[in-house]
Amino acid sequence: MKNKQIVFTAPWQVEVREVPMSVPELGEFEAIVKKRYTLISPGTELACLSGNEGWFGMPGIPGYSSVSEIVGVGKSVTEFKSGDLVFHYGDHSAYQVVSTKGVFMKAPSNVPITWVPFTRMATVAFTSVRVSNIELGDHVVVTGLGLIGSMASQLAKLQGANVIGIDLSNQRLKMAESFGIDAALHAGREDIREAVLQLTHGQGASSIIEATGVPKVAVDNLPLLAKFGELILLGSPRGEYSTNVTEMLNYVHLINYGSVSIKGAHEWRYPVEQDSFLKHSLVRNSRIVFDLMAKKKLLIVPLISHILKPEEAPKAYEGLRNDKENYSGVLFEWI
Repeated sequence: MKNKQIVFTAPWQVEVREVPMSVPELGEFEAIVKKRYTLISPGTELACLSGNEGWFGMPGIPGYSSVSEIVGVGKSVTEFKSGDLVFHYGDHSAYQVVSTKGVFMKAPSNVPITWVPFTRMATVAFTSVRVSNIELGDHVVVTGLGLIGSMASQLAKLQGANVIGIDLSNQRLKMAESFGIDAALHAGREDIREAVLQLTHGQGASSIIEATGVPKVAVDNLPLLAKFGELILLGSPRGEYSTNVTEMLNYVHLINYGSVSIKGAHEWRYPVEQDSFLKHSLVRNSRIVFDLMAKKKLLIVPLISHILKPEEAPKAYEGLRNDKENYSGVLFEWI
């Protein structure tokens, strides 16, 4: 059979290929799956496409969030069978052989199939509230309202926070308002610090969730924090940036600067599966996301901007790179 794949062949070069694929002999805990929908993770995949992510080799197949149909399973697999729909960390290809351990879970029947791949984005965002000190009534600033920032905004609201979103995109700000955040501020059109102080009764935000991955954004927004506040790095910092490190560290060290904390919120700080020593895990977070989606507590529909065929991949990545007003959540439909 032929396996269709989206391939990054060189920096900013996207191709769709069909390669011969023979049905392999599966390992005892493996499955071969046929993709239904895969979701682009804009930050990570554009970084890979730029050629600046050392761990991603070219040519390479990007992607890590899929809902798929099982075609066949290994001899020791008992929890899954052919025909089951599953959520897993799959790439942008029509067929893939994957492990049935870890994050390989039956897709919930009470959630639309197109929502299921967004589970990965939500569990990435989960880490920001897991590591935070956010409590009922706190003011939380979220910088960057793309997929991850929008998820983090909703999760912070569910935790009881008053959420202030900041972005440069009018469309993203409108989308965030549809989620019910308390204030949406355009970073290029107003005095952000003054606006945040007014919204927080002169105190500043108790938490900033930094979702852009732009180091300058993280540093420049430290003055938005209240005394003993926290800066949570949700977006993976990328690119070179020069600044006065002493000045930045003074925000952490000196009381007159606020004695703030800086925390990392990388999803892999938690184990894949739950164990007896740690409550949180990627599998548990995924189950919670399924439940939040089913109860309409985590809204997905506003995040979906495009559902495209794999052949339209070059258009999709070009849009995510250069037309952020109109491109946000992009799904590939493989069926």
